[in-house]
Amino acid sequence: MTSTFEDTGLAARADTWSRGLAAVTDRVAAVLLALLVLDVWLGVLVRYALPLDLTFMEEAARYLMIWVALLAVSSGIPRREHIGVQVLFERLPPGLCRGLLAALDTLAFAFFAFLALYGLGLVERGGKTFTMIDGLSKAVPFAAVPVGATLAAVQLLLVALRDQARLGAMPARRICP
Repeated sequence: MTSTFEDTGLAARADTWSRGLAAVTDRVAAVLLALLVLDVWLGVLVRYALPLDLTFMEEAARYLMIWVALLAVSSGIPRREHIGVQVLFERLPPGLCRGLLAALDTLAFAFFAFLALYGLGLVERGGKTFTMIDGLSKAVPFAAVPVGATLAAVQLLLVALRDQARLGAMPARRICP
């Protein structure tokens, strides 16, 4: 019988949910990225080779890029792939390391929660204006802000639960995740 923190418990469940959410988000972002590439190439063809009157290609590319970028934020959180100062964590004792990680996760969660709430107002205001893309409401592209921020906040919560449970099970660990 193994006694590692990864076998059962809160850390394992949070990690499983976080990885599952990241997998779905990654797939959606990959589809949007493929659409972005196709849109840009179609825009080039329309401008230089094809005699089509498609004027919204640049706007569509902009909105697709925003969606992909904001979804990618939440995709990096489960693996802690965002910029961090690891040297600080390496020099702290495990208890301080765990506390600093909790404080930074709480601060980041508060930021993304605020951004999600602010983004709802943005979507509401965007619903009253329209894009050049066949009369599409700007609420659709503006929804990237609250959706991306909510996904990031949920991922931060899951990752914080996972990492705090793991660090609690291994108090001698020198480097925070």
